[in-house]
Amino acid sequence: MTEIPKTNLQWLLAERPVDRAVKESDFKLHEAPIPEPNDGEFVIRVIYSSLAPVMRFYMLDGAGIEEPLEIGDVMRGRGVGEVVRTKNPDYAVGDIVHGKMGWQQYAVADSSPYYLMFKVNQRIVSVSTALGVLGMTGFTAYFGLLDIGKPKPGEMVLVSGAAGGVGSSVGQIAKILGCKTVGIAGSDEKCKLLVEKLGYDAAINYNSGDIGAQMDKACPDGIDVFFDNVGGEILDEGLARINKYARVVSCGQISQYIGDGSPRPIQNAYKIGRLNALMQGFLIYDYAPRFDEAERDMVPWIKDGKLTYQEDILDGIERMPEGLIRLYDSKNQGKQLVRVSADPF
Repeated sequence: MTEIPKTNLQWLLAERPVDRAVKESDFKLHEAPIPEPNDGEFVIRVIYSSLAPVMRFYMLDGAGIEEPLEIGDVMRGRGVGEVVRTKNPDYAVGDIVHGKMGWQQYAVADSSPYYLMFKVNQRIVSVSTALGVLGMTGFTAYFGLLDIGKPKPGEMVLVSGAAGGVGSSVGQIAKILGCKTVGIAGSDEKCKLLVEKLGYDAAINYNSGDIGAQMDKACPDGIDVFFDNVGGEILDEGLARINKYARVVSCGQISQYIGDGSPRPIQNAYKIGRLNALMQGFLIYDYAPRFDEAERDMVPWIKDGKLTYQEDILDGIERMPEGLIRLYDSKNQGKQLVRVSADPF
């Protein structure tokens, strides 16, 4: 039996962030015992934890897809880690898995659908890729773009939140498929990253003047596919410039997550009907039976250097709240992760 510590550091929900962004005092660091696995269970040493904007909704109402967290519950989130104890015949000590692990150093799980556990089959550089480009983040980019965006060679693909975990993959996949790409981000530094590292044809800094005028310049012939991660004004300006039969992928609304609960009216939604366009959202968990399909395509792209990935990694479980706050402050460059323990690979 693998020797593991007697105590487990966990972050608990201490306060609900109503009408504001999250802050460190919304969480409480707590020590708990590490339980032995019961029949069918296994214990995981968490290596990396993933941060995502949806976590704020877990703290409020469950985001419509999870049971709401109660005050004092372990914060919910996905991680990747190593099985260190097991009473489950399908999971052996040493297996690397990713799934729902929560904000903690050690997690207990079983084979039930709740945990959405998957074994890590491909190790490209680090097991961290199971939370990014070869995990929910990368698969969100893949299925959102291909199944809803349906890009064709030569089409213009506009991506908001382009320097984030999802957006950084969307632009590259669109380029692999022969499209023209324009990314939107919030700083000159991020725009430089988009063009020089992620291969976007052009980048727009939404903090540098009229966003609509910048779109006109970068997309002079209009927009065929708009992969939107932010909503609000940027969504509205993008809708004003879509072409006939355009496809708008509604992936995120981070600009609307904080406020009084009244979303910004979208003035140009009428363009969808007038131009016989499509606007559709999606839930990545619905694609779970097809994750192998995405991995089969994406792994060769990574090996061939066509699909790179950007990770923003903080060290230490103590930095979990900081990692989430960084998303709302637009400080992350690529997929935001926290390294909870040593990466064995």
